[in-house]
Amino acid sequence: MISYCTNCLLPDTKPDLSFNEEGVCNACTNFANRKEVNWDERLVELDEVLERYRNKDGSYWDCVVPVSGGKDSTFQVIKMLELGMNPLCVTAHTCDLAEIGRANIENIKALGVDLLEFSPNPNVRAKLNNIGLKQVGDIAWPEHVGIFTIPVRVATQYKIPLIVWGENSQNEYGGPAANANSNSLDRRWLEEFGGLLGLRVSDLEGVDDIKKSDLIPYVYPTDEELKEAKVTGLFLGHYIPWDGYSNALLAQAYGFQTLPHTAEGSIVNYENLDNHQHGIHDYFKFLKFGFARATDIASLHIRRGRITRAQGLDLVKRHDGKFPLSYLGKPLDQILEKIGMTVEEFTAICDKFTNKKIFQKDARGNLTKDHKGNLSKINDDND
Repeated sequence: MISYCTNCLLPDTKPDLSFNEEGVCNACTNFANRKEVNWDERLVELDEVLERYRNKDGSYWDCVVPVSGGKDSTFQVIKMLELGMNPLCVTAHTCDLAEIGRANIENIKALGVDLLEFSPNPNVRAKLNNIGLKQVGDIAWPEHVGIFTIPVRVATQYKIPLIVWGENSQNEYGGPAANANSNSLDRRWLEEFGGLLGLRVSDLEGVDDIKKSDLIPYVYPTDEELKEAKVTGLFLGHYIPWDGYSNALLAQAYGFQTLPHTAEGSIVNYENLDNHQHGIHDYFKFLKFGFARATDIASLHIRRGRITRAQGLDLVKRHDGKFPLSYLGKPLDQILEKIGMTVEEFTAICDKFTNKKIFQKDARGNLTKDHKGNLSKINDDND
């Protein structure tokens, strides 16, 4: 049986999540602890940090800002410009870029910044998508690695010492206390929380004819290279009370585009808009842990008092964990065709990674599915 946070909707199946004696998860307690933070002081601290890295004669960029074109990275750029910084924005291309994703990357350029787009070899990327899905149940494995390695490689090779990241996800979504209070990202953070799922880049050499040279974009700089270039990183969310919804509102005012409807498997229209593979990634999270994107977003809004827990639960039951027949309007078979996989092969992989302990089965022990391929959790009442 799954146990759930008594305040939000997160289940105990979520990795690194813990509950206090009242049954409240650490993501909720982390958020509650924000009330104890003097955010005015944090903003002064941020100004002081930025001043140390600001190029005084304007001859070079002040910092690297990793950007996907999404609401949060658009907010990061707006904030850096507001604080007088001259950023070099770096986009590590997503795996299956959607039209709205391209539009939002172009919108960041229009804010008035230099933007470097890095496009990894698409043939190698498709192989890595396939391997990631088969071996660790994550089609987005190469994207999650690349969004951390590519901007750091750019900062190291261009000798730009400061990287400005967005939220510390371990604080927003729960995690060990030592990391929840971190305001910098380094090699250790990448290895522990960067989405590697136990699959190391070095493991891939020789798999499906992948060469060492094919993996250059996914290799983190050495500690020696980072030290020589004096590269460090900070989480903007350490200095500013991070909120995806308010970030989206501000981003929209600066040209960020949203969908005319909620994204598949979600309850909002303003996030995960760049990649057609997002629906598959979120679905495998549901298969492994019994919750997905709708639960995450509903829980964020419950903590902020925008919706009640009962309202959030109703939204989750309507939208979470549906079989990904399409995403951003692109049918599943077309998404899979790009990585050399059929729907039948995909369904078999889904069954392989499904946590059989939390989903209903028939008398023979087979997973029960409706006519659309949707599963049912053993206890779906979130009590």
